[in-house]
Amino acid sequence: MDITTLLRDNIRRMEAYSTARDEYEGDLGIYLDANENPYDNGMNRYPDPHNKLIRIKIASMRGLSPMQVFVGGNGSDEVIDLLIRMFCEPRQDKLLTIAPSYGMYKVAAATNAVDIVEVPLDENFGITAERFLAQATPDTKLAILCSPNNPSGNLLDLAEVEEIIRGFKGIVAIDEAYIDFASGEGFLPRLSEFPNLVVMQTLSKAWGMAGVRIGFAFASQDIIEVMQKIKYPYSVNLITEKLVLSELNQHELRQNQIKEIATEREKLEKQLPGIPIVKKVFPSDANFLLVRFDDPRKVYDLLIEKEIIVRDRSRIKGCEGCLRITVGTPEQNKILIDTLSSL
Repeated sequence: MDITTLLRDNIRRMEAYSTARDEYEGDLGIYLDANENPYDNGMNRYPDPHNKLIRIKIASMRGLSPMQVFVGGNGSDEVIDLLIRMFCEPRQDKLLTIAPSYGMYKVAAATNAVDIVEVPLDENFGITAERFLAQATPDTKLAILCSPNNPSGNLLDLAEVEEIIRGFKGIVAIDEAYIDFASGEGFLPRLSEFPNLVVMQTLSKAWGMAGVRIGFAFASQDIIEVMQKIKYPYSVNLITEKLVLSELNQHELRQNQIKEIATEREKLEKQLPGIPIVKKVFPSDANFLLVRFDDPRKVYDLLIEKEIIVRDRSRIKGCEGCLRITVGTPEQNKILIDTLSSL
Protein backbone atom coordinates (compact mmCIF):
# COMPACT_ATOMS: atom_id res chain seq x y z
CA MET A 1 0.00 0.00 0.00
CA ASP A 2 1.31 3.42 -1.01
CA ILE A 3 0.34 5.60 1.94
CA THR A 4 0.94 8.81 0.00
CA THR A 5 -2.03 8.05 -2.26
CA LEU A 6 -4.32 8.22 0.78
CA LEU A 7 -3.12 11.65 1.92
CA ARG A 8 -5.04 14.81 1.19
CA ASP A 9 -3.52 16.67 -1.76
CA ASN A 10 -2.63 19.76 0.28
CA ILE A 11 -0.90 17.60 2.93
CA ARG A 12 1.07 15.76 0.29
CA ARG A 13 2.27 19.03 -1.29
CA MET A 14 2.98 21.09 1.82
CA GLU A 15 6.41 21.74 3.27
CA ALA A 16 7.01 21.34 6.97
CA TYR A 17 7.68 24.38 9.12
CA SER A 18 11.41 24.60 9.75
CA THR A 19 12.25 25.33 13.38
CA ALA A 20 15.34 27.10 14.59
CA ARG A 21 16.91 23.83 15.78
CA ASP A 22 16.37 21.69 12.70
CA GLU A 23 19.80 22.48 11.29
CA TYR A 24 21.81 21.94 14.48
CA GLU A 25 22.05 18.58 16.28
CA GLY A 26 24.39 19.51 19.12
CA ASP A 27 23.52 19.95 22.79
CA LEU A 28 25.94 22.80 23.44
CA GLY A 29 26.50 26.07 21.65
CA ILE A 30 25.82 29.78 21.63
CA TYR A 31 22.18 29.91 20.57
CA LEU A 32 21.46 33.11 18.67
CA ASP A 33 18.98 31.62 16.23
CA ALA A 34 15.52 31.48 17.86
CA ASN A 35 15.03 34.94 19.40
CA GLU A 36 14.92 33.40 22.88
CA ASN A 37 15.80 35.17 26.13
CA PRO A 38 19.55 34.38 26.53
CA TYR A 39 19.55 34.27 30.34
CA ASP A 40 19.43 30.68 31.52
CA ASN A 41 16.64 29.77 33.95
CA GLY A 42 16.20 26.18 32.77
CA MET A 43 13.20 27.11 30.63
CA ASN A 44 14.42 29.93 28.39
CA ARG A 45 15.10 27.66 25.40
CA TYR A 46 12.54 26.05 23.11
CA PRO A 47 12.10 22.29 23.58
CA ASP A 48 13.17 19.74 20.99
CA PRO A 49 10.48 19.98 18.27
CA HIS A 50 11.03 16.33 17.33
CA ASN A 51 10.93 14.90 20.87
CA LYS A 52 13.93 12.73 20.08
CA LEU A 53 14.70 11.62 23.65
CA ILE A 54 11.11 10.57 24.38
CA ARG A 55 10.86 8.76 21.05
CA ILE A 56 14.11 6.88 21.69
CA LYS A 57 12.96 5.90 25.19
CA ILE A 58 9.49 4.75 24.13
CA ALA A 59 10.86 2.93 21.07
CA SER A 60 13.25 1.02 23.30
CA MET A 61 10.44 0.08 25.69
CA ARG A 62 8.16 -1.03 22.84
CA GLY A 63 10.77 -2.79 20.69
CA LEU A 64 10.44 -0.34 17.80
CA SER A 65 12.52 2.19 15.90
CA PRO A 66 12.23 5.83 17.02
CA MET A 67 11.16 6.55 13.44
CA GLN A 68 7.97 4.56 14.14
CA VAL A 69 7.02 6.73 17.13
CA PHE A 70 5.07 10.00 17.22
CA VAL A 71 4.65 11.98 20.44
CA GLY A 72 1.35 13.82 20.87
CA GLY A 73 1.29 16.90 23.06
CA ASN A 74 -2.33 16.56 24.21
CA GLY A 75 -2.63 12.87 24.87
CA SER A 76 -4.12 10.76 22.08
CA ASP A 77 -6.49 13.60 21.17
CA GLU A 78 -3.79 15.35 19.15
CA VAL A 79 -3.06 12.10 17.32
CA ILE A 80 -6.74 11.64 16.46
CA ASP A 81 -7.00 15.19 15.11
CA LEU A 82 -3.82 14.85 13.05
CA LEU A 83 -4.94 11.60 11.45
CA ILE A 84 -8.23 13.16 10.37
CA ARG A 85 -6.42 16.20 8.97
CA MET A 86 -3.95 14.00 7.12
CA PHE A 87 -6.35 11.63 5.40
CA CYS A 88 -9.86 13.12 5.34
CA GLU A 89 -10.84 15.90 2.96
CA PRO A 90 -13.36 18.21 4.68
CA ARG A 91 -16.96 17.87 3.46
CA GLN A 92 -15.89 14.99 1.23
CA ASP A 93 -14.27 12.04 3.04
CA LYS A 94 -15.62 10.01 5.95
CA LEU A 95 -14.42 8.53 9.21
CA LEU A 96 -15.66 5.07 10.15
CA THR A 97 -15.83 3.99 13.80
CA ILE A 98 -17.90 1.97 16.26
CA ALA A 99 -20.66 2.93 18.70
CA PRO A 100 -20.67 3.31 21.59
CA SER A 101 -17.07 4.47 21.82
CA TYR A 102 -14.81 7.37 22.79
CA GLY A 103 -16.63 10.65 22.16
CA MET A 104 -13.61 12.59 20.90
CA TYR A 105 -13.70 10.75 17.56
CA LYS A 106 -17.00 12.44 16.78
CA VAL A 107 -15.81 15.83 18.11
CA ALA A 108 -12.56 15.73 16.11
CA ALA A 109 -14.41 14.72 12.95
CA ALA A 110 -16.95 17.54 13.38
CA THR A 111 -14.18 20.06 14.03
CA ASN A 112 -12.58 19.08 10.72
CA ALA A 113 -15.91 19.03 8.82
CA VAL A 114 -15.63 15.29 8.21
CA ASP A 115 -18.70 13.06 8.35
CA ILE A 116 -18.53 10.17 10.79
CA VAL A 117 -20.20 6.80 10.26
CA GLU A 118 -20.76 4.81 13.45
CA VAL A 119 -21.25 1.05 13.25
CA PRO A 120 -23.24 -0.18 16.29
CA LEU A 121 -21.68 -2.91 18.39
CA ASP A 122 -23.84 -5.88 19.36
CA GLU A 123 -25.53 -6.26 22.75
CA ASN A 124 -22.29 -7.59 24.24
CA PHE A 125 -20.28 -4.77 22.64
CA GLY A 126 -18.80 -7.13 20.08
CA ILE A 127 -17.80 -6.36 16.50
CA THR A 128 -17.81 -8.32 13.26
CA ALA A 129 -15.52 -7.38 10.40
CA GLU A 130 -18.19 -8.12 7.81
CA ARG A 131 -20.66 -5.68 9.36
CA PHE A 132 -18.02 -3.01 9.88
CA LEU A 133 -16.47 -3.20 6.40
CA ALA A 134 -19.93 -3.17 4.78
CA GLN A 135 -20.22 0.49 5.84
CA ALA A 136 -16.99 1.53 4.09
CA THR A 137 -17.25 3.44 0.81
CA PRO A 138 -14.57 4.79 -1.56
CA ASP A 139 -14.54 8.07 0.37
CA THR A 140 -14.06 6.38 3.75
CA LYS A 141 -10.37 7.09 4.30
CA LEU A 142 -9.93 6.46 8.03
CA ALA A 143 -11.27 3.92 10.52
CA ILE A 144 -10.80 4.15 14.29
CA LEU A 145 -11.34 1.26 16.69
CA CYS A 146 -11.02 1.60 20.45
CA SER A 147 -9.78 -1.63 22.07
CA PRO A 148 -10.27 -2.08 24.98
CA ASN A 149 -13.28 0.01 24.15
CA ASN A 150 -14.51 3.01 26.10
CA PRO A 151 -17.12 3.02 27.67
CA SER A 152 -17.77 -0.74 27.43
CA GLY A 153 -14.31 -1.81 28.65
CA ASN A 154 -13.98 -4.92 26.50
CA LEU A 155 -11.12 -5.91 24.23
CA LEU A 156 -12.42 -6.26 20.68
CA ASP A 157 -12.08 -9.69 19.08
CA LEU A 158 -8.55 -9.81 17.64
CA ALA A 159 -9.46 -11.95 14.64
CA GLU A 160 -12.27 -9.58 13.64
CA VAL A 161 -10.01 -6.54 14.05
CA GLU A 162 -7.30 -8.20 11.96
CA GLU A 163 -9.84 -8.86 9.22
CA ILE A 164 -10.84 -5.20 9.31
CA ILE A 165 -7.22 -4.04 9.00
CA ARG A 166 -6.63 -6.35 6.03
CA GLY A 167 -9.93 -5.55 4.34
CA PHE A 168 -10.12 -1.78 4.82
CA LYS A 169 -8.75 0.29 1.91
CA GLY A 170 -7.66 3.21 4.06
CA ILE A 171 -5.91 3.81 7.38
CA VAL A 172 -6.98 1.84 10.45
CA ALA A 173 -6.14 3.44 13.81
CA ILE A 174 -6.52 1.31 16.94
CA ASP A 175 -6.85 3.29 20.15
CA GLU A 176 -5.16 1.19 22.83
CA ALA A 177 -5.35 3.68 25.68
CA TYR A 178 -6.31 0.87 28.08
CA ILE A 179 -4.20 -1.97 26.68
CA ASP A 180 -1.95 -2.14 29.75
CA PHE A 181 -4.88 -3.45 31.78
CA ALA A 182 -5.79 -6.19 29.27
CA SER A 183 -4.44 -9.73 29.25
CA GLY A 184 -3.47 -9.53 25.57
CA GLU A 185 -0.77 -7.44 23.90
CA GLY A 186 -2.94 -5.76 21.32
CA PHE A 187 -1.62 -4.98 17.86
CA LEU A 188 1.58 -3.08 18.61
CA PRO A 189 3.81 -6.19 18.36
CA ARG A 190 2.33 -6.82 14.90
CA LEU A 191 2.78 -3.29 13.57
CA SER A 192 5.17 -4.36 10.79
CA GLU A 193 2.53 -6.66 9.30
CA PHE A 194 0.16 -3.85 8.35
CA PRO A 195 1.34 -0.74 6.44
CA ASN A 196 -2.06 0.92 6.95
CA LEU A 197 -2.10 0.44 10.75
CA VAL A 198 -1.68 3.15 13.38
CA VAL A 199 -1.67 2.17 17.06
CA MET A 200 -2.44 4.90 19.59
CA GLN A 201 -1.41 4.69 23.24
CA THR A 202 -1.17 7.13 26.12
CA LEU A 203 0.52 7.82 29.44
CA SER A 204 -2.75 9.06 30.94
CA LYS A 205 -4.04 5.71 32.21
CA ALA A 206 -1.65 3.00 33.39
CA TRP A 207 1.31 5.37 33.68
CA GLY A 208 -0.52 7.85 35.90
CA MET A 209 0.27 10.95 33.84
CA ALA A 210 -3.16 12.20 32.83
CA GLY A 211 -2.23 15.70 33.98
CA VAL A 212 0.85 15.73 31.77
CA ARG A 213 -1.06 15.10 28.50
CA ILE A 214 1.22 12.84 26.47
CA GLY A 215 0.07 10.32 23.88
CA PHE A 216 1.74 8.26 21.18
CA ALA A 217 1.14 7.01 17.68
CA PHE A 218 3.03 3.99 16.42
CA ALA A 219 3.06 3.39 12.68
CA SER A 220 5.26 2.98 9.63
CA GLN A 221 7.98 5.55 9.13
CA ASP A 222 6.06 6.97 6.15
CA ILE A 223 3.02 7.79 8.31
CA ILE A 224 5.08 9.11 11.22
CA GLU A 225 7.05 11.45 8.93
CA VAL A 226 3.82 13.07 7.73
CA MET A 227 2.56 13.46 11.29
CA GLN A 228 5.84 15.12 12.21
CA LYS A 229 5.47 17.42 9.21
CA ILE A 230 2.03 18.79 10.07
CA LYS A 231 2.11 18.91 13.88
CA TYR A 232 2.71 22.16 15.73
CA PRO A 233 6.47 22.61 16.21
CA TYR A 234 6.73 22.62 20.01
CA SER A 235 3.67 20.66 21.10
CA VAL A 236 5.51 19.04 24.03
CA ASN A 237 6.99 21.58 26.42
CA LEU A 238 10.36 21.27 28.12
CA ILE A 239 8.99 20.66 31.62
CA THR A 240 6.73 17.89 30.33
CA GLU A 241 9.60 16.27 28.44
CA LYS A 242 11.81 16.13 31.54
CA LEU A 243 8.98 14.81 33.71
CA VAL A 244 8.02 12.11 31.20
CA LEU A 245 11.60 10.89 30.79
CA SER A 246 11.91 10.64 34.55
CA GLU A 247 8.58 8.85 35.07
CA LEU A 248 9.28 6.33 32.30
CA ASN A 249 12.06 4.97 34.50
CA GLN A 250 9.46 3.98 37.13
CA HIS A 251 8.60 0.78 35.27
CA GLU A 252 8.45 -1.56 38.28
CA LEU A 253 6.26 0.85 40.24
CA ARG A 254 3.81 1.18 37.33
CA GLN A 255 3.63 -2.57 36.79
CA ASN A 256 2.80 -3.09 40.45
CA GLN A 257 0.08 -0.45 40.25
CA ILE A 258 -1.37 -2.05 37.11
CA LYS A 259 -1.50 -5.44 38.86
CA GLU A 260 -3.25 -3.95 41.87
CA ILE A 261 -5.79 -2.16 39.66
CA ALA A 262 -6.49 -5.43 37.83
CA THR A 263 -6.93 -7.23 41.15
CA GLU A 264 -9.28 -4.51 42.40
CA ARG A 265 -11.25 -4.64 39.16
CA GLU A 266 -11.79 -8.38 39.64
CA LYS A 267 -12.94 -7.78 43.24
CA LEU A 268 -15.44 -5.17 42.08
CA GLU A 269 -16.69 -7.50 39.34
CA LYS A 270 -17.51 -10.04 42.07
CA GLN A 271 -18.87 -7.62 44.68
CA LEU A 272 -21.07 -5.34 42.57
CA PRO A 273 -23.54 -8.01 41.36
CA GLY A 274 -24.39 -8.75 44.99
CA ILE A 275 -25.77 -5.25 45.50
CA PRO A 276 -29.58 -5.18 44.90
CA ILE A 277 -29.59 -1.95 42.84
CA VAL A 278 -26.97 -3.35 40.41
CA LYS A 279 -28.54 -5.10 37.42
CA LYS A 280 -25.47 -6.02 35.37
CA VAL A 281 -21.69 -5.62 35.40
CA PHE A 282 -20.12 -5.88 31.95
CA PRO A 283 -16.79 -7.72 31.58
CA SER A 284 -13.83 -5.36 31.39
CA ASP A 285 -10.25 -5.44 30.09
CA ALA A 286 -9.71 -1.82 31.15
CA ASN A 287 -9.37 0.09 34.43
CA PHE A 288 -13.10 0.74 34.70
CA LEU A 289 -16.41 -1.10 34.75
CA LEU A 290 -19.65 -0.38 32.94
CA VAL A 291 -22.45 -1.07 35.42
CA ARG A 292 -26.19 -1.11 34.73
CA PHE A 293 -28.73 0.16 37.28
CA ASP A 294 -32.53 0.43 37.24
CA ASP A 295 -32.36 4.17 37.92
CA PRO A 296 -28.83 5.28 36.99
CA ARG A 297 -29.45 9.00 37.36
CA LYS A 298 -30.76 8.57 40.89
CA VAL A 299 -27.73 6.44 41.78
CA TYR A 300 -25.42 8.99 40.15
CA ASP A 301 -26.94 11.88 42.12
CA LEU A 302 -26.81 9.96 45.40
CA LEU A 303 -23.15 9.13 44.82
CA ILE A 304 -22.44 12.79 44.10
CA GLU A 305 -24.01 13.66 47.46
CA LYS A 306 -21.45 11.30 49.02
CA GLU A 307 -18.67 13.00 47.01
CA ILE A 308 -18.15 9.91 44.84
CA ILE A 309 -17.90 10.94 41.19
CA VAL A 310 -18.61 8.41 38.44
CA ARG A 311 -19.57 8.89 34.77
CA ASP A 312 -23.18 8.75 33.65
CA ARG A 313 -23.28 6.93 30.30
CA SER A 314 -26.99 6.08 30.43
CA ARG A 315 -27.94 8.46 27.62
CA ILE A 316 -25.59 6.80 25.13
CA LYS A 317 -27.21 4.31 22.76
CA GLY A 318 -26.18 0.83 23.80
CA CYS A 319 -25.33 1.96 27.34
CA GLU A 320 -28.85 2.64 28.57
CA GLY A 321 -29.04 2.46 32.35
CA CYS A 322 -25.27 2.42 32.77
CA LEU A 323 -22.73 4.26 34.87
CA ARG A 324 -19.02 3.95 34.14
CA ILE A 325 -17.00 3.42 37.31
CA THR A 326 -13.23 3.78 37.35
CA VAL A 327 -11.31 1.34 39.53
CA GLY A 328 -9.84 3.24 42.46
CA THR A 329 -7.51 2.33 45.30
CA PRO A 330 -8.57 -0.51 47.64
CA GLU A 331 -9.75 2.09 50.16
CA GLN A 332 -11.73 4.04 47.56
CA ASN A 333 -13.31 0.88 46.19
CA LYS A 334 -14.45 -0.21 49.66
CA ILE A 335 -16.13 3.15 50.20
CA LEU A 336 -17.84 2.78 46.82
CA ILE A 337 -19.16 -0.72 47.63
CA ASP A 338 -20.31 0.31 51.12
CA THR A 339 -22.05 3.40 49.71
CA LEU A 340 -23.84 1.53 46.93
CA SER A 341 -24.90 -1.16 49.38
CA SER A 342 -26.52 1.49 51.59
CA LEU A 343 -28.55 3.16 48.84
